Amino acid sequence: MTFGSAVRALSDLTTLRVGGPAAELVELADRETLVSTALEVWGSGDEWLVLGGGSNLLVADEGFPGAVMRVLTRGIAELPSPRPGVVRLRVEAGESWDVLVAYTVERGLAGMEALSGIPGSCGAAPMQNIGAYGQELAETLVAVEFLDYLSGEVERLPAEAIDLGYRTSALKRGRRGIVLAIEVELDDAQGLSRPIGYAQLASALGALAGDRVPVQRVRDAVLALRASKGMVLDPGDPDTFSAGSFFTNPIVTESFALALPSEAPRWPLGPQAEARVVPLGEQPAAPAPTEPARVKLSAAWLIEHSGIGRGFRLPGSRAAISSKHTLALTNTGEATAEEVAELARYVRARVLGRFGVALQPEPVLVGVEV
Repeated sequence: MTFGSAVRALSDLTTLRVGGPAAELVELADRETLVSTALEVWGSGDEWLVLGGGSNLLVADEGFPGAVMRVLTRGIAELPSPRPGVVRLRVEAGESWDVLVAYTVERGLAGMEALSGIPGSCGAAPMQNIGAYGQELAETLVAVEFLDYLSGEVERLPAEAIDLGYRTSALKRGRRGIVLAIEVELDDAQGLSRPIGYAQLASALGALAGDRVPVQRVRDAVLALRASKGMVLDPGDPDTFSAGSFFTNPIVTESFALALPSEAPRWPLGPQAEARVVPLGEQPAAPAPTEPARVKLSAAWLIEHSGIGRGFRLPGSRAAISSKHTLALTNTGEATAEEVAELARYVRARVLGRFGVALQPEPVLVGVEV
């Protein structure tokens, strides 16, 4: 099919600023046109790609051979409150995520303040359950309005139906379709944040873990922290031409984590085994079988201690590790997608060889392998 729009390089539409042209591109600013266009594309059998803010994509230099649907729908609406002290919002998929966060902070609502400054669109947010500084979308997401690829029907999926996990969801793992809108619930807590649960953020605020402070203070602190790491888009700073954190923090078994150097950061996940009291002279009962304890590691620490520092680049390459944050792979100017992918493969190989940990990329890879 032909949309009639000019073919554009996807490098113009992604924060990494790499990616060749789309065979077809259409920009969709209203829900009805988005649905009808998607159904037409799906019916044609063409390859297709949904594009939001372009902040979590690495697209091949050859571009995309099918139809790219760029979602530009806008709108934030308040829905009837399900209970006192809670505000429910419906947000169109093409709305900027940070515009939504700014809106909630201006209203004095709590639940998203630590997610300030994350680039991208609201429709893409559930794909990887975005999170930062102790908050995740999973804490506030109620449902998504979803156009299902298999049925061609619009459905309202409750959050539990999309199986949100650490930087993942059923939508990222293979359930195909398009998020049309999201519903979220925020706390109307007289302008105070949710309890601060991240040590670096608490330190920046001069607060203690568990404290509640004005949501605007939290937003300001998070934006400053992100800017210091090159994680707030700035046309004058090539360190921000990235897809954010390129690798997720690995989750491994407790026994594997204990084999790493003692200084390696690690965070236990899930409940820990409870202490048991056994009366003198009695034999302890065999514990019920459980899943192995899981531990989250720091991908940044693993990268740095595999010998890759900030600003590192391969000889002749225009892709580099950020000079501010070792988890970000950046385009220092005119880098190709293959240069970014080559750097990612090198980082993965170094960490695997040094620590036996296979880092997993966070961005969606389109026509590229790392």
